[in-house]
Amino acid sequence: MFAPDFSTFDQVMKVAKTLADFESARKSLGDKTVGFVPTMGALHEGHASLIRRAVAECDAVVVSDFVNPTQFNNKTDFETYPRILDQDCAFVEAIGAAVLFAPRVEDIYPAGTDYDQRIFDLGGLDQYGEGPRRPGHFNGMAQVVTRLFDIVRPDRAYFGEKDFQQLAIIEYFVKNLHYPIEIVRCPIARAEDGLALSSRNKLLTPAQRAAAPHIYACIRQTANMVGKMPVAEAVRKTTELIDAEPQLRTEYVEIINSLNLRPVSSWDEAEHLRLTCAVYAGEVRLIDNIALK
Repeated sequence: MFAPDFSTFDQVMKVAKTLADFESARKSLGDKTVGFVPTMGALHEGHASLIRRAVAECDAVVVSDFVNPTQFNNKTDFETYPRILDQDCAFVEAIGAAVLFAPRVEDIYPAGTDYDQRIFDLGGLDQYGEGPRRPGHFNGMAQVVTRLFDIVRPDRAYFGEKDFQQLAIIEYFVKNLHYPIEIVRCPIARAEDGLALSSRNKLLTPAQRAAAPHIYACIRQTANMVGKMPVAEAVRKTTELIDAEPQLRTEYVEIINSLNLRPVSSWDEAEHLRLTCAVYAGEVRLIDNIALK
């Protein structure tokens, strides 16, 4: 696990908790190439991998730390989402970010504005996978991402492929809305035992954490099923493999066209296929995905 080392950087990171503070910090960056890593905090090595890449590729990096209420369709999930801002500040500064932006809800969605009411064209990419299972989630995500883009005004923004559907939707509306921002795809960061890194992992009990790597172990086996049985059979077998672990309960397994996110019914239906899944460990919902071809 990444351990902060403050001796590495002479630069003192600015922490902006209001729009006014951020505008001052942003102005100080001048005409530098700005990389942006939006997060909901509770930072971990997965976030660190995004920030490190941004630091390597940009003159200055802004990291946001904001738990967005409009993308939670489950109130309990929003209320229990980990919030550890002081630790996040230390974590981000050690990696070399220039600014941590930790706004208040009223900064992102000021009274008298319609930022939290905007409805976005998501190109139908929200009709599959997570979309039907988390109503309003992707529109809420688009609300906060566009708002942050407008405030931060980055040249590049970095997103991990763990949230594969989210990333595809962001790429779509960035192009559709003509944002002059390069979206940089970054591979899934995993623990040594294969578990996809997620802030929600902090909510797992020791027994659930020990069982959770079983998800990745099972979906890796799906790659060996490609072309050897019908897609529906591969989905069924993968679901059974995951559910064989008593601590886990599969919500869905889908094999999708990587470009339009639609579930496929045959292996030759698309050139690029991906398996996506959501699995519960107790009440903690974990998502993962893997390229099949």
